[in-house]
Amino acid sequence: MIVGAPFCFAALLRYPSIFPHMSTSLSTTELLRYARHLTLPGVGREGQMRLRSARVLVVGAGGLGSPAALYLAAAGIGTLGLVDFDRVDVSNLQRQILHGTGSVGRPKVESAVERLADLNPEVRVVPIEERLAAANAQDIIGQFDLVVDGTDNFPTRYLVNDVCVWLGKPLVYGSIFRFEGQASVFHAAQGPCYRCLYAEPPPPNLVPSCAEGGVLGVLPGVIGSLQALEAIKLVLGAGESLIGRLLVFDALGLSFRQLALRKDPDCPVCGPRPTITEPIDYEAFCGIGGQDAPGNDEISAAQLSELLERGGAPVHVLDVREPWEWEIARLPQASLVPLGELSERLGELDPRGEIITLCHHGARSAQAGALLRAAGFSRVRSLSGGIDRWAQEIEPGMARY
Repeated sequence: MIVGAPFCFAALLRYPSIFPHMSTSLSTTELLRYARHLTLPGVGREGQMRLRSARVLVVGAGGLGSPAALYLAAAGIGTLGLVDFDRVDVSNLQRQILHGTGSVGRPKVESAVERLADLNPEVRVVPIEERLAAANAQDIIGQFDLVVDGTDNFPTRYLVNDVCVWLGKPLVYGSIFRFEGQASVFHAAQGPCYRCLYAEPPPPNLVPSCAEGGVLGVLPGVIGSLQALEAIKLVLGAGESLIGRLLVFDALGLSFRQLALRKDPDCPVCGPRPTITEPIDYEAFCGIGGQDAPGNDEISAAQLSELLERGGAPVHVLDVREPWEWEIARLPQASLVPLGELSERLGELDPRGEIITLCHHGARSAQAGALLRAAGFSRVRSLSGGIDRWAQEIEPGMARY
């Protein structure tokens, strides 16, 4: 539930820290490293010891996780967990500042640990190189005091929210897309949860990923830094948190808007009569099928490869990406018609033949398939996972972006 509210710079308010445990001393090295914190009203020695005692989990070592992890480590968070199963790709480097060119191909958590150890060896970094899933989320999140959500997909976002509600953990939320970002803090004990804001996920393929829709490289730096700030404030018990507020940032207009959030009394997770009390199939909830289970309107990379090798009836592979993407990687059997031009170029296609649409990850090709079927093309399927899945499963040497 959202209630409009004007943005204002509220005066700093003190509120009780949610982390009562605290270290008893700081070393000489720490006194030197954190000197600017120690002289800061509202932090000081006691606050720095709270930071040192805190256990913070960052989910995702990508665009949002990079600045968040860097500033949390620099601030002296004692134990910093990083969960990510991906590897560094050259296309990540435009925004994922934890990693460098020399880390391309390495696991992101491995690259991140090395960078954070160099930034602040006083911090214990816990790398968790696995996909956060229903089977392990409660065990992983349960080891930390709060969670910083740096995910880029809806199934994981709902999973993290639900587990944080069940375990009573604050969740520092952030999201980015193109030139806009959002940030908030969800803590069911004191305010709404993520489901109170977004009760249902958007329909599949309606909201493209950052890979499909793009993102300004500096944008995750702004939102991820705000997430680190909110996490530090929670640990310190300082200032006014974003609990009950959604901060919306427009990079092009350089403006912030603030929306007041209210707890949904019918929330299935944090409401008084919850109906979701244990992990569910979050991919099914978000309308996303498994990698090896394409829908009726989709074809897997393996199936397309077999179809092209078998020959027989001609198949038109229609690439609906942009020309610059075509230059990076393409299927030799494909022809290029960008999605924005497709409706005007239908006359170039045979309505009686079989058409396989493809894009980067599958969102645009699904839109293209729907457009073609609406125009009377009956034999249309979309490549599940797009050319990125093809590169992973069929042509490992193909460039990925």
